[in-house]
Amino acid sequence: MPEYPPEPWNLAGNAYLSVWAVPLADLPRVPGVVDPITVAGRTVVFTAWIDYQPPGELSYRELLSTVAVRNGLRATGSITEIWVDSEVSLRGGRELWGIPKDLATLEFSYGRGFTASASTGGDWIATAAFSPRPGPPVRLPANFGIAQEVGGKALVSDVRSKGRPHAASAGWNINPNGPLGYLAGRRPLVSAHLGDFRIRFGA
Repeated sequence: MPEYPPEPWNLAGNAYLSVWAVPLADLPRVPGVVDPITVAGRTVVFTAWIDYQPPGELSYRELLSTVAVRNGLRATGSITEIWVDSEVSLRGGRELWGIPKDLATLEFSYGRGFTASASTGGDWIATAAFSPRPGPPVRLPANFGIAQEVGGKALVSDVRSKGRPHAASAGWNINPNGPLGYLAGRRPLVSAHLGDFRIRFGA
């Protein structure tokens, strides 16, 4: 079995994010131990393509979807769908923090912008194209929690990051019959690029 680092994981790389407003009733699954934040029956969903690179401990690619949940005054999300192209990351994420990682083929391309695709078992999940805009030349901090169901209870893991944020335009194409089908045909509220980030995940 592949070995994974103990927590915390210290990771680095680039992330391309979009924020969506989705009716809570349309979400296929939300852990029963957390309470999604809703406004007029809609909840906030964050999706991200993440390219983990050196000097971080691990190098791999990831696509995830996260639902905003209540946790006092602290920003917290619960990951509902996530794919990686690393068995080490998959095993560590599941065993350390209860993150429901699955394996997928993830292809990223950099040029004047960023394009990405994810597929598994011969079927496609999603594709996206991002065009970042200029942003501040300094890394800005962000601290938040990730709450997952472990043993019937909520395990909230600490995440501390610094990165260079840039607004971005983004176009998504999502398989309506795939696991992210609840986002198909919708447009994100806002998108962004988090460049040259550093993340400390876990205790």
